[in-house]
Amino acid sequence: MRRMSRGLRQAAMVLAGAGLLSGLGTAEAADVSAASRAEPVVIIIDGYTQTVRESAGTPVLCPTNQVLLGRAHSGDENGNTTYYCGIILIDGRLVHVSAPTWSASQRESNSFFSAPANHPLVGRQHTGDENGQTRYASASLTLDGGPVTLSSYYWTPSQRESSSYSKAGPGEVMTGRQHIGDENGQTSYQYARVTVQ
Repeated sequence: MRRMSRGLRQAAMVLAGAGLLSGLGTAEAADVSAASRAEPVVIIIDGYTQTVRESAGTPVLCPTNQVLLGRAHSGDENGNTTYYCGIILIDGRLVHVSAPTWSASQRESNSFFSAPANHPLVGRQHTGDENGQTRYASASLTLDGGPVTLSSYYWTPSQRESSSYSKAGPGEVMTGRQHIGDENGQTSYQYARVTVQ
């Protein structure tokens, strides 16, 4: 299932509206510009969502310039997994997400993945049951050619995989996942905050 969320439509409106700054008077534009230099505003808007059968081996990859924000799973390996992607804006400007780099595959029943520093997750692929293979895609972030960094990394409490749901908080992106056992085993997620230096 693929759909454009209301958040993605809002992002398109925000990006289109960013061009309105040039229509402001010179003094007003200078005030807005000075305010944005004082404290950058990071907004993450819900974007693409995709639901797949977990065991099918379908690689899920967020669209261009989107990152993973969350994941939900219901049932065993034949159940559905939903992935939630989002768009990062800093002071109304779109953060560029690089091409993905895929990790090596690992056995799902004892899997751990944490993306390299300052890299959010942008995709995942799993084949089979808990003895099947899982791999992750991560990417780097830039704004106007300069790096965007991540900070305040943390892991969520574990939850039962067969009825799991986890999503980043405001200003956060997903950076890792750990799972132990089968669908009745425990899953936890790593998140980090988008920061601007």
